[in-house]
Amino acid sequence: MAKYLLLKHYRGAPAPANCDTTIDQWTPDEVAAHIQYMQDFGDKLVATGEFVEHQALAPEGTFVRYDGEGRPPVTDGPFAETKDLIAGWTVIDVDSYERALELAGELSAAPGPGGQPIQEWLELRPFLTAPPTITE
Repeated sequence: MAKYLLLKHYRGAPAPANCDTTIDQWTPDEVAAHIQYMQDFGDKLVATGEFVEHQALAPEGTFVRYDGEGRPPVTDGPFAETKDLIAGWTVIDVDSYERALELAGELSAAPGPGGQPIQEWLELRPFLTAPPTITE
């Protein structure tokens, strides 16, 4: 089994095929249908033993950096922040990369405005199974 991250973006990924608005512009019924799809997707993965976790992120967040002993942390900066980019994620544990692709495609079909599948782009990333090897 191999773990993969299916990363949902607010912005930064290519535009979805069937949705030109962000979820904050959808109707309450459209949001509810989208969330229900996500819950049903997770339940299906629990049943197959492939579910690890999925979470949606709140829109607020802050970058923090240590700036030296006795100094307050530095927050926010002139760069893109994940609160502007990442909507949430699902972690799966599957037998193959091909299965991870299949599930990512299914998740991409979550409904959006008008109940149509969004066909959003998801970022599929494998978890490291060992520390990277450093060669000199």
